[in-house]
Amino acid sequence: MDLTGQLLVAMPGMGDVRFTRSVIYVCAHSDEGAMGLMINKPAADLLLGEVLDKLDIDLSGIAASLTVHIGGPVETGRGFVLHSDDYQSSLQTLALPDGFAMTATQDILEEIAAGNGPDKALFMLGYAGWGPGQLEAEIGQNGWLTCAGDMALVFDAEDSTKWNAALKSLGIDPLGLSATAGHA
Repeated sequence: MDLTGQLLVAMPGMGDVRFTRSVIYVCAHSDEGAMGLMINKPAADLLLGEVLDKLDIDLSGIAASLTVHIGGPVETGRGFVLHSDDYQSSLQTLALPDGFAMTATQDILEEIAAGNGPDKALFMLGYAGWGPGQLEAEIGQNGWLTCAGDMALVFDAEDSTKWNAALKSLGIDPLGLSATAGHA
């Protein structure tokens, strides 16, 4: 099973409160583990302009007001940009399925600040990570549902609606979810 390019949707019984009602875009998944970015948890009182200012990057007016998201609890001082594949860093960009890409080098921030970055982008601090077999175990324990990575849901939907929208893309009414898993 390779979940790269899929969305993880936290179930109501998710034991880790950091992931309550979260939606995570999976950037990499293999036998060695998984890495993803939460797409619906904005960082409180932090805008991209503040991050760019700390990095001494001159910014355009648009970039200054963009939201920074909490990508996950691992390496929270490290930045990641999940974006449309119309931008490729000259240093390193990870190509992802269905028009997505991820860049974690400073040059993308410089390009965005100059107005030359990708058409669509989300900015994250930190990421979510799982060791070998850990994500599969959490899915088996009813911690996550999976659905297709959808550009409109990831980039265009309001953060507060992404969890419900991801569930609805699976035909699930959030009010009907249970926090316990059944076993036959």
